[in-house]
Amino acid sequence: MRINIITIFPDFFTSPLDVSLVGKARDSGTLDVRLFDLREHGRGVHRQVDDAPFGGGAGMVMMVQPLAEALEPLADTHRVLFTPGGTPLDQETLDRWATLEDLTLVCGRYEGIDERVAEHFIDEEISIGDYVLLGGEVAALVAIEGVTRLLTGVVGNPTSVETESFREGLLEEPHYTRPAEFRGWGVPEVLRSGDHARIEAWREEERLRRTRERRPDLLDE
Repeated sequence: MRINIITIFPDFFTSPLDVSLVGKARDSGTLDVRLFDLREHGRGVHRQVDDAPFGGGAGMVMMVQPLAEALEPLADTHRVLFTPGGTPLDQETLDRWATLEDLTLVCGRYEGIDERVAEHFIDEEISIGDYVLLGGEVAALVAIEGVTRLLTGVVGNPTSVETESFREGLLEEPHYTRPAEFRGWGVPEVLRSGDHARIEAWREEERLRRTRERRPDLLDE
């Protein structure tokens, strides 16, 4: 899979893309990440990519022409803009993106981007939460991690991807490992019983309990 990133801060991605499973996926050729510096399409000696908004107001707006020039050569890819006003990112979206051969992530900055970019050069607008960040770079990293772990061969045990939170609309159950006792806190007896039917029943019950307590909105859907 190829992921293209359009940003004014390509160095932001240097370390995160080189470590953990994302780095291994790139080394193996499973994932190809390409960085595009938007300032290469900037105007003037300072390679300007933003300007004051029409109508006045606080902040600066990313200009249409640099973004259009960066996005036009990527017209055959699925182009995503990260913005607080976008559709909330969820597991279903990541599952869908993981089936694509070519994905483009656009990292906005400042007060936002010229709306003509969203209207004519973007296929999907996405938000990673009801809050505002300095820019879309963190959101792009979230998407890259979420997609990369779904690619074939990246995660050592594929079953772990199939049984995690948000599968079947539920949160994941609690997990425990050795030692069985720590400071008087024990692991639930059922997990040490060896009875796989009981263990699976306990896990299903815990998924439901956690979801009711922490994310009842998932059960309402």
